[in-house]
Amino acid sequence: MQDATPVKEHEYLQTLVGEWTYEGEAPMAPDQPPMKFAGTESVRSIGGLWIIGEGRGKMPDGADATMIYTLGYDLDLKKYVGTWIGSMMTRLWVYEITRVGDTLNMESDGPSMTDPKVTARYRDAVEIKSPNHRVFTSSIRQPDGSWKAFMTTHYHRA
Repeated sequence: MQDATPVKEHEYLQTLVGEWTYEGEAPMAPDQPPMKFAGTESVRSIGGLWIIGEGRGKMPDGADATMIYTLGYDLDLKKYVGTWIGSMMTRLWVYEITRVGDTLNMESDGPSMTDPKVTARYRDAVEIKSPNHRVFTSSIRQPDGSWKAFMTTHYHRA
């Protein structure tokens, strides 16, 4: 059996534990104002090693949404790991995660927003601004290798 004593990487994730409210926006078309959305999120710890977050709110189009993510640090792989699922799609997103300072960059491949038969590279970034505020930004990789943000969400501790 592996030693399951939390290390500093696990402790970092514990800063996300708690009750949160969120507000975000996503531009839907270049000539349209961004769609706004809001909701709540509850994040709990599993043994100080993992966190599970469950968000509930509205999609930019007003539909109800539930999202669940898991984050942890794998001692054998020596890296952060995670997954994401949502009530608006059937895809399980498996993240490849790097941490740069107070930002977790979580990348995954998935169906392109313009053509679901084509795969695109996505990055969800969680930046911890303070113990009570974090910013979640979703981006898609452009043909030139740059990232284009398509959704920004601010989380505040409830």
